[in-house]
Amino acid sequence: MSFVLVERPRENVALVTLNRPERMNAMAFDVMVPLKESLEAISNDNSVRAVVLTGAGRGFCSGADQASAGSPPHIDGLTRPSIALRAMEILDDVVLAIRRMHQPMIAAVNGAAIGGGFCLSLAADIRLASPDAYFRAAGINNGLTASELGLSYLLPRAIGSSRAFEIMLSGRDITAEEAERIGLVSRLVPGTDLLDESFALAERIAAFSRPGVELTKRTLWSSLDASSMAQHMNQEGLGQLMIRLMTDNFEEATLARREKRDPVFRDMR
Repeated sequence: MSFVLVERPRENVALVTLNRPERMNAMAFDVMVPLKESLEAISNDNSVRAVVLTGAGRGFCSGADQASAGSPPHIDGLTRPSIALRAMEILDDVVLAIRRMHQPMIAAVNGAAIGGGFCLSLAADIRLASPDAYFRAAGINNGLTASELGLSYLLPRAIGSSRAFEIMLSGRDITAEEAERIGLVSRLVPGTDLLDESFALAERIAAFSRPGVELTKRTLWSSLDASSMAQHMNQEGLGQLMIRLMTDNFEEATLARREKRDPVFRDMR
């Protein structure tokens, strides 16, 4: 049985499903290792223009598997501290792989997104959620820190520092309704429509210029680390100039509006 399913439900769109529903798609190593490999393969698949990530069953991802996590690969001869470091590196690399993908990723959060699962959803570029979704920074409830896999970096940037501090320190659940209200998710979608809505959004993104979409993703993420507005505006301008000078996309968009049709971007001159 494959714990990570990759499908092509629409043209130019890949669907990645965490497929361990009996454990609410918990982050065992036999799930996370193939997930990282799948994400890297999809990133290099030039026929894929947008990606949707979801979970099978009633959960998105319930975080660390506390019962049957398995062992990370390549640990023969290592002591416990080194094994722990390798294990954390594997999980970190999954979150970073999402960030490094050439394509935008939409997290279709269909249920519980707990601990590391919360982090996976935050690593995605866009989040849609069903009314059954909920989010929890679970580490604090387990006698650990609530900070893991980039959560203390990503959450304040998504919802603001005061809300992030309160949520991470209290360990309480964020309901789907609250998640929409505070901007943690873009919008709520009925559960039966969640994937179709995610695919429709992915198709809309896929219709635009490939370098335009990729540079927009990169620029949005880099804005979170920019040391000044002026520095970031320079980066934005260089990306805009590159596409404007090296493609005829702008001329095609102008012509398409005049002719009342959808543009067809060649991404070249």
